[in-house]
Amino acid sequence: MHFDRRLVTNFDWGTLLFSLAIAALSVIVLYSATYDRTDGLAGIYLKQLLWMGLGVVGMCAVLCIDYQVLCRHISPLYGSVIASLIAVLLFGRIINGAQRWLIVGSWSFQTSELLKPVLILALARYFTQGKQQDASALTLQELLVPLVLVGLPFVLIVKQPDLSTSIVLLALLCVMVGVVGMQGKALLVMGALGACALPAMWYVLEEYQRDRLFSLLNPQSDLLGVGYHGWQSKIAIGSGGFWGKGLLGGTQSRLNFLPEKHTDFIFAVLGEEMGFMGVLLLICLFGGLLWHGFTIAYRSRDRLGTLIALGVVALLALQIFLNIGMTIGLLPIIGLPLPLMSYGGSSLITTFLCLGLLMNVRMRRFKF
Repeated sequence: MHFDRRLVTNFDWGTLLFSLAIAALSVIVLYSATYDRTDGLAGIYLKQLLWMGLGVVGMCAVLCIDYQVLCRHISPLYGSVIASLIAVLLFGRIINGAQRWLIVGSWSFQTSELLKPVLILALARYFTQGKQQDASALTLQELLVPLVLVGLPFVLIVKQPDLSTSIVLLALLCVMVGVVGMQGKALLVMGALGACALPAMWYVLEEYQRDRLFSLLNPQSDLLGVGYHGWQSKIAIGSGGFWGKGLLGGTQSRLNFLPEKHTDFIFAVLGEEMGFMGVLLLICLFGGLLWHGFTIAYRSRDRLGTLIALGVVALLALQIFLNIGMTIGLLPIIGLPLPLMSYGGSSLITTFLCLGLLMNVRMRRFKF
């Protein structure tokens, strides 16, 4: 098989360097937050390095296959992920009241994370095949397929329950449909259906999820109960000041006042120990990564590549916004990891796979 040297010439160093810089910062923060712990968290920064290595391997594997080929074979990939979500509901382990993980030996994996890159490919392929090739606005009938593609896993994930991932999937669908465009009638019908669904969603929520929404409106009402996570997070960030308390110096995290400091609230640990300057560094790295991704989408020479790149950028931006928003008290606590920063193999590996798709689009511009 002939190797095209233009792939090396067009290698996407920007995405790689931004992502590795953020992941390296994550390892530093995890080391500081969990060093010399006796609660089972000591040494997780080494595990994060392992996940980081596996993620980079996965990224390279994605790079080796043309994204057009991946899209042509997306049906079996999508079917496999749906089967894994069903397996989670049947055989998954229940942790903290949620059934989200498949256990294989000593390894556990949250299969709903794998749905994210697969769904991006599936939606991008649908919007660029058949009648959608002419870039005309979508009719109501043409919206049925993407609604099913997202609706089926949405129902399975809600049953776990995993509200955060469900929200991200719906938001991702809205962004990609918004990019393609809808006809006026379709927009009105979908808007009306969405407005009618909102009250019904209230009854789908678990009691603790409703309490978190109330806590956002009145955070002082239960500081030792449902409002505890958000309150401690804001204390940690505020106490960091401009320069922070220094590595290994964070009291909220090291004295265990801050819950889930290595996963959902790692941004609060960063704010406490590295202060405003550390937060600014992370925001600049995220901003650089997202802007670079948007540039790739803008410069892509085929519609499929543009939609894949925009899907990846939208997915990352949504998760960053939701995680930081809940950490600083602007959004309710929904248990969403911060991409490339939060501890966890499922999230980290999946994020690298998505970034691999982004690099894939950038490296193959020359083909069009």
